[in-house]
Amino acid sequence: MKHTSLLLLAAWLTAVVATGGALFLGEVMGMAPCVMCWYQRIAMFPLVMVLGMAFYSEDRRGAVYALPLALAGAAVAGYHSLLAAGLVPRAWVPCAVGVSCADQKLDFFYGIELPWLSLAAFIVIAVSLCLYLRKTAK
Repeated sequence: MKHTSLLLLAAWLTAVVATGGALFLGEVMGMAPCVMCWYQRIAMFPLVMVLGMAFYSEDRRGAVYALPLALAGAAVAGYHSLLAAGLVPRAWVPCAVGVSCADQKLDFFYGIELPWLSLAAFIVIAVSLCLYLRKTAK
C-alpha cells in the first residue's frame, strides 16, 4: 500500500466512524437529529461510499468528488458548533420546528458537544483529501 493511499484510507475510516456514530445515535439511542444535523448527514453519508470506492480502486477522482462534500459539511458543522457554543444570535437559528439546533443535550469526553465532533471529522477528511490530492497531482 502506498503512503498516499493511507491518506485516502484515513479519510474513509473517519467517514465510516462518523456515519456509524450518527446512525447509532439515531437508530439505537432513538435521538432525533436537528435540521443542521440532517444537513451534516447529507454531506457525510455519501463520503463513505465515494471514499470507499476511491480507496478500493485507487482512483484519484473519488477524492476530487468527495472534497466539496467534506468542505460543505465542515461549513455547516462549523456554523452548528458556533450555534451550540452560543456565539450565534438566537435569531439566526434555522431550527424553528422540532429538535433545537442550539440546545445540544449530548456531550462526549467531558464537554465536547456533537457538532464539534462532526466539525473535527469533516476537517480530518478535508485535510486528508487535500494532502492526498497534492501528493498525487500530475
